[in-house]
Amino acid sequence: MLGRLLVVLVVVSALASVAALETAAAGGPHAFTGTRGITRMRGLEPQLLAAINDFRRAHGLGPLRLSRALAVAAGLHSLSMAEHGYFEHSSLDGSPFWKRVKAAYPRKGRRWGVGENLAWASPGLNARRALELWLASPPHRENLLSPAWREIGLGAVRAVAGGVYNGRVVTILTADFGVRR
Repeated sequence: MLGRLLVVLVVVSALASVAALETAAAGGPHAFTGTRGITRMRGLEPQLLAAINDFRRAHGLGPLRLSRALAVAAGLHSLSMAEHGYFEHSSLDGSPFWKRVKAAYPRKGRRWGVGENLAWASPGLNARRALELWLASPPHRENLLSPAWREIGLGAVRAVAGGVYNGRVVTILTADFGVRR
């Protein structure tokens, strides 16, 4: 009985987090604030989208459209990393990032693919600095310059986080890139 109750509580907690992030991703009136003082950085996400699209245009590429589904996947991953003190593309359970993203951004048609960029800094991170960090890393730069991507979801949170963050105030950012046709 206790095991079943714990499973129900975990599911309810996860669904509440998803609902809060979906509301925020859809432009809801409230910023996401987690139970541990984790706050969604609503202002950073559109600034970063504009910076990425400016960079892509300067390199002859089309802009990326904001995807609500990818934004939910990115937001949940940033939230998970803040709550559990890790920084990896893999999910908390060790599964590869594409499985996590595919749950929110399922295949439609014959063409489907996703990519992911992560960044964190203490205490804060702005769009310019995030872009600089990614441009200094060849795989992350490749994601930014890939003509394959059509959509993007961004999830940024600020928290006092343990684990790899050593109890510091950090800003954690996930960018999920996608194409499905």
